[in-house]
Amino acid sequence: MHRKFIALIIATAVAVTGVSASQARAADAKDILGGLAAIAIIGAGVHYYNKEKDKKRASRHQTHIQPHHPVRPRPHHLAKYDLPQKCLRTFDHYSPRHQLLGTGCLKKHYKYANSLPRECKVGFWNGKKVKRAYEPACLRQQGYRVVYK
Repeated sequence: MHRKFIALIIATAVAVTGVSASQARAADAKDILGGLAAIAIIGAGVHYYNKEKDKKRASRHQTHIQPHHPVRPRPHHLAKYDLPQKCLRTFDHYSPRHQLLGTGCLKKHYKYANSLPRECKVGFWNGKKVKRAYEPACLRQQGYRVVYK
């Protein structure tokens, strides 16, 4: 970015100097066109040089490709942080676009439901009683993740 800016400044300076000098000696259009052609040739040369330099830089970075390692399952002591995806649902009285993890579903399908952080539990009025559910974003910040199986 800085090189292009400096090249633009230099090209503008050379063009202005050439035009003002040609006006001072009352030169014709051939001199002005010659100066502009020289600037265009210099600009094309700088552009070609930068392009070749970028190619060399890109080819240098492509040689360090790391081998692909198979993904291993998480250890059992970390698997307790995997929440079931089937418990994600939208509650109309909470937000029609925002999904929550239902407490009843978590109690059925997640054996560590009682150890979930209380600060992630939200309550909302559904018209009859207060419903409770868990915020996935809050649980994600606590180290939990929703597993899509």
